[in-house]
Amino acid sequence: MLRAPFFRPLLLLALVSACRETPAPPAPATPAPSAARPPADVKWGTLEGKVRLAGNPPAPTLSPTTGTVVSVCGEQAEDRTLVVGAEGALAYTVVSLKSGAGLPPPATPPADPVLDQKKCLYEPPVLAALAGTTLTLRNSDPLVHNVRAASGSNRSYFNVAMPLDGMTTRRPLPAQPGMLPIHCDIHPWMRAVVRTFDHGYFTTTRADGGFRMEVPEGTHTLVFWHERLPPVERTVNVRAGERVEVTQDWTVSELK
Repeated sequence: MLRAPFFRPLLLLALVSACRETPAPPAPATPAPSAARPPADVKWGTLEGKVRLAGNPPAPTLSPTTGTVVSVCGEQAEDRTLVVGAEGALAYTVVSLKSGAGLPPPATPPADPVLDQKKCLYEPPVLAALAGTTLTLRNSDPLVHNVRAASGSNRSYFNVAMPLDGMTTRRPLPAQPGMLPIHCDIHPWMRAVVRTFDHGYFTTTRADGGFRMEVPEGTHTLVFWHERLPPVERTVNVRAGERVEVTQDWTVSELK
């Protein structure tokens, strides 16, 4: 018979090993949309441009941290619902086609979405992904976090405890396209948003506000979305081999 002092370390080791990586969910019965390839005869053009915010943006809200969090994340955590760079460059704006109906799959499939936890912040704060695909969750902090995804009606899609530095797990995104807010209940200033689509024509702006998207030739409706600004739609005509530049400027007076 094993004595308790001997048994407890074995049990702890087993629990740690089990928590370090959650097994991947079963593969879907049908191929994921991202795996599809377009026909060889599709003609492509390129949409690219920059998104900017005109005017002086408000200073970001700072949330105080406490206890052991301070040594890892600093004394304050910055709200990143609005990230503005030099000359008004607006990062983390989602740029997409309004509809992918009738369009072939993208020439380059969207990258698999990854949400990391670094210095008590979700990285990136805004993600774009295909609906129904799998979101990889990672904890890069030596702290306990959790990742709770819930809709506006507070319906919980998943709530994952991530107690270990380097822990990685995966969770499916909702099958219907839309917006999925993500929060950490332990550190309430941690939040992110995942925008999901039923087609693969989407991207997010870089730190310099720039974006680039390859699309089939034709007339498209381009949508600019930022959670603190009103959505904007633009009609664009793209010819084969053509590069079309599209700029979107919001003003600070439009912020919510």
